[in-house]
Amino acid sequence: MKTSNAFKVSAVVLAALTIAGVAAWIYQLMNGLGVTGMSNGTSWGLYITCFMFFVGLSAGGLIVASSASVFHVKEYKKVALPAVILSTVCICVAGMFVLIDLGGIQRVWRIVASPNPASPLFWDICVITLYLAINVVYLAFMTSRKPGAQDRVAVVSRFALPVAILVHSVTAWIFGLEIAKEGWYSAIMAPIFVASALDSGLALLILALAGLKKAGVFEVDKKLIANLAGLLATCIAIDAFLIGCELLTVAYPQAAGGMALLGEMFTGSTALFFWGEIIIGLLIPFAILVFAKNRQKTGLVLGSSVCVVVGVFFKRVWLLFTSFIHPNVYGAPGIPSGSSGAAHAAGTDIWALTGAYAPTWVEIVVVIGVVSLGALAFMLLSKKLLGSSRQPDEDAGAKDVVASASAA
Repeated sequence: MKTSNAFKVSAVVLAALTIAGVAAWIYQLMNGLGVTGMSNGTSWGLYITCFMFFVGLSAGGLIVASSASVFHVKEYKKVALPAVILSTVCICVAGMFVLIDLGGIQRVWRIVASPNPASPLFWDICVITLYLAINVVYLAFMTSRKPGAQDRVAVVSRFALPVAILVHSVTAWIFGLEIAKEGWYSAIMAPIFVASALDSGLALLILALAGLKKAGVFEVDKKLIANLAGLLATCIAIDAFLIGCELLTVAYPQAAGGMALLGEMFTGSTALFFWGEIIIGLLIPFAILVFAKNRQKTGLVLGSSVCVVVGVFFKRVWLLFTSFIHPNVYGAPGIPSGSSGAAHAAGTDIWALTGAYAPTWVEIVVVIGVVSLGALAFMLLSKKLLGSSRQPDEDAGAKDVVASASAA
């Protein structure tokens, strides 16, 4: 296929945004993390929010791709390669956000020099490294023309599926095992994360397939999009059920800590994101996709997919920040904020009674740059790998044609 002009223009715009992000990151390296909105009260911000978000997007894509081989779903095999490309790019983007949040690349060596095997953060580093390696091997086998390559794809897929589920489960345990944060401490945090990874990753895959088709890079038929939309509706329902279970568990005993968290989510500072997830991310797309006739309309499917991706991002926001609002230890006059502004303050101005956070322009530009780099990488990899590889079913079809001709 011939690459469209829109593809070229998009690549140039994304490259420019990436350069702007790199410049903002260099500015952060020169001036320290004080240029962000993070503080002692809110020690994780937009970078870790995006880390959680992109790990889920990546896991969802690989689960779809590996399930095609493990469960022999012929329709999904057609999109397995773009799904793995998307998964690989998303996990690299997620990893970049962690490195950026460290505040300096020079600190990376400490992860290797002094690991803590009891820490879920260390578990996450290990499983993400394994996950990335599996993605790269998966891509190598899927694009290989050597004999037996497809058999090796089937073998790798059997490892890829559980690792894809594990990578988001371990990310969830970083929060779910934090007993000091009432909003994170939950036995079903991992299932909630995996469910949201499935619907957001699948929604992003649908959007990516539509974009590749419009750019002239990859062809996908309308029937397959409708099929994926039906699976998306099922994933949305499971995600909504698990969130409902969590909310009921927190609200029913009417514990003081739980009610304070629910108050922030329902009517407080994170209410916009909570209700945004419920309405935009769950109710609207499910109400559309639950009807078969709507799944036949590509425009409605794409609109619903956008809603799901936005809704899951909203979930990551309220999940992370709600537990930072009220510190788990109180004492007059409060806690030292640790912000760059407090460093030059006097008297009680250095203290904060509650957590407060808003991303600065530095964080926003860095995030835009990293996401732009990921989008650019996906576009270029898709053009190269999808253009030079044939799908297994196409190879099989070609063999059938040759066999028929020989028999005739």
